[in-house]
Amino acid sequence: MFLNQSFLVIICGPTASGKTSLAIELAQYFGSEIISADSRQIYREMSIGTAVPFPEERKGVRHHFIQNKSVFDYYNAFMYETEVIHLLEDLFRRMNPVIMAGGSGLYIDAVCRGIDDIPTVEPAVRQEMKELYVREGLEGLRSLLKKMDPDYYKKADLRNPKRLLKALEISVQTGRPYSSFLTQPHKQRSFRILKAGLDLPREDLYDRINRRVDRMIEAGLTEEARRLYPHRDTNALNTVGYKELFDYFDKKISLDEAITRIKANTRKYARKQLTWFRKDPEIRWFRPEETEEILRWIESKITLSPPLPPEPGRE
Repeated sequence: MFLNQSFLVIICGPTASGKTSLAIELAQYFGSEIISADSRQIYREMSIGTAVPFPEERKGVRHHFIQNKSVFDYYNAFMYETEVIHLLEDLFRRMNPVIMAGGSGLYIDAVCRGIDDIPTVEPAVRQEMKELYVREGLEGLRSLLKKMDPDYYKKADLRNPKRLLKALEISVQTGRPYSSFLTQPHKQRSFRILKAGLDLPREDLYDRINRRVDRMIEAGLTEEARRLYPHRDTNALNTVGYKELFDYFDKKISLDEAITRIKANTRKYARKQLTWFRKDPEIRWFRPEETEEILRWIESKITLSPPLPPEPGRE
């Protein structure tokens, strides 16, 4: 059981906005530990390209969900939710608050609200749907989706083949409409959640991103990607920073062009992250340098928050 006054403090925002350094500072102040909410930092084979915190940074503060999986492991947001909630049961017995930091909005939402356990798609089914798309294009996907899952068809982005393919893969494999996996209500958590978002002017963020990519290249990202090149078809490696270098290894583009594309695609990813997070009204936004303001805000919330009501069936 969680304590009524247990707090999970989430530091979120776009890549290169300073989440890691802030989370470490907060964890040191509160005597806490950090749960990473990054869907790529969990892979042990990927270090430079995923901006894993340096070993010296992790020495002072224990980090969880950093390089604890392999790129060959199947992993998803539902599994992450399950493992994090189990870990929090232990951490809240020993510390309060617990710090979470990362830019993977789906992983953060999974912990805060819960996520549906969508089954793994068999390769044969995935290939069948891909072949349908090749033969009949978007219209073929739309037609089958309308037949198999009219409810999802009404609200789906019918111009997005990736979303349509996912819905059809699940529907074909399970014999159930994809929408039936998406009807569960948000789960109620027995701990409080505070969300601090980091934002800064776009030109400053872009400059941070460009300089970070340069540092990654200097640190050996090209060599790291070359070691992983034989496994390029794994889902984990469909990641900015690696896929562009794979194109370089395939002699499709030059190294300079690959680096330029990494920067451009990282900036694009940052914009997507901001779009996701800005839809969440629970996030309180700060500048990265406003450490003292963030700390005072957290302390005020922890101090002033009344206890949670007891869970149903408990006194």
